[in-house]
Order: sequence, then structure tokens, then C-alpha cells
Amino acid sequence: MTEYKPNDYKSAVKPSWCPGCGDYSVLNALMGAMADLNLNPADTTIVSGIGCSSRFPFFTSTYGFHSIHGRALPVAIGLKSANPKINVITVGGDGDGFSIGGNHFIHASRKNPNITYIVMDNEIYALTKGQNSPTSHEIVTKVSPYMSVEERVNPVMMALSFNTSFVARGFSGDVVQLKDLITQAISHRGFSFVHVLSPCMQYNDKITYDSVKEKIRPVPENHNLSDRIAGMQLVLEVGTYYTGVIYKQERPTLGDKLNEVKAKSQANLPVDFSVRDIVKQFS
Repeated sequence: MTEYKPNDYKSAVKPSWCPGCGDYSVLNALMGAMADLNLNPADTTIVSGIGCSSRFPFFTSTYGFHSIHGRALPVAIGLKSANPKINVITVGGDGDGFSIGGNHFIHASRKNPNITYIVMDNEIYALTKGQNSPTSHEIVTKVSPYMSVEERVNPVMMALSFNTSFVARGFSGDVVQLKDLITQAISHRGFSFVHVLSPCMQYNDKITYDSVKEKIRPVPENHNLSDRIAGMQLVLEVGTYYTGVIYKQERPTLGDKLNEVKAKSQANLPVDFSVRDIVKQFS
């Protein structure tokens, strides 16, 4: 059996992010996690939306699907449903995932497909040169010259409230921990969400590596991963970013439920059934 190394997942296209961007570390962590799991690049697809972080499919040697803004999750769910044997990893940013794509996040959590969703949160729309995003703190930007007026969303709290079956938070400044979290997320059977604090060095001077490090604390060792309310209490603590696995629940996946439906449908069909026999079930 082939043993894959991190570099085996690297494409010939060099990453083109700004110097110091946290996404470089996330890419390295992801390639390291895929190597730890020995994922075959030919059996793996990375799906993205639009944004700086959504360039991942270009920089990796797996199959890739660069979809449209906010629609990475439904594309990923479709791929996994059509071919359950492939590994599907979805990547995006805070604008892509929690603004136009926020509704898909809710319903992906409901469906619980066996895919991984990594969101790099730099609290800004960086690809379009610096507008405030759903996670932005009170900052002055090109579209909010007198300070942003909306309340910011809390992505991890969102995931917990949607009962996402695996929820973790990492930091691009800690690649070792981040690789471990992504490895656990891909290994989880169900919809896994990894929120990554990934500072933008070009368009958001309020969120820096130093400012994030000051607020980071590890998830307490005695934290009950199956207690969603306990996870919410950690996430709601003002001025602290807890990193690590915050919530984990094993439950049937979308694939499991689709197989059940398929079995029930086939049980009502003759041995040599046709498309007409299938359609009759819905008449």
C-alpha cells in the first residue's frame, strides 16, 4: 500500500496568499492530516466556495471543485451522496460560510453528511480588499467608514445550536494542534466543523496573531464532549477563545438514512424492476 507524505498532496500551483496569511498554515495542517490518514488523492475531493481560503483546490493534488459563493456545502453533500466512497473536504471563509452560505450550514448540520467543513475566519472580506464580514469586530472598513453597525456572529455557537455532530476550533498559529483537529474531524463519521482563527495581515489590523494568542485557552481536560450546553458555556465566555474539540456526537449520517430509504424502496419492487415501477411508488 502506498504511504503518502504531506508533499504528495501539493499541486504544482504555488499558493498566492499575502505574506503572513494564516491560510498557509491551514493548508499545511490539512496536507499533514491527509498524510496521517493516508488518504488517496485520487479518492479525495476538496470543495470550496469563493474567497481567499477557497483557493485550496488549486493548491492541492486531490480532485477539486471550486464552486460559487456560499454554495460549497450543497456541492459537497451532492458529491458524497453520489459517491459515498470518496473523502469530501469542504473549505471556505467567514464571509463565504456565514453570510451567503449561512443557510447551507444549518441544513448540512441537520442532514449530517459524512464530510468535513474547515472555515478559515479572518473576520474580513479579504479577496475583495477589506469589507466587514459576519464575524468582524467593530472595525472601520470601506463599506462601514464610521464603524460596522451589525452584531457579529459566533460561528462555534452557531454550530452547537445547529447540533453539528463534531465541532472544534483551532488557530493557524498552532499548526500541530490544528493538524490533529483536522485529522479527528475527517475521521469523524458525520458532519464535522473546524473553525480556524486565521488572521489577515493585509486588511484587518484589529485581529492579529498576538491579539488572538492572548485570548486562546485550551479546552479544559474535564470538559464533557457530549454535553452541548457545556460547549456553549465555553464558547460564550467573553474574551476567551477555547481551542480543541468542543462537541462530538455519534449519530446516523445522511448516507445511512439514504441507504435505509433505498432498502425500503427496493423491498416494495419486483425482482426485475424498471424505472416505471420506481415511479409508481410516488403516484
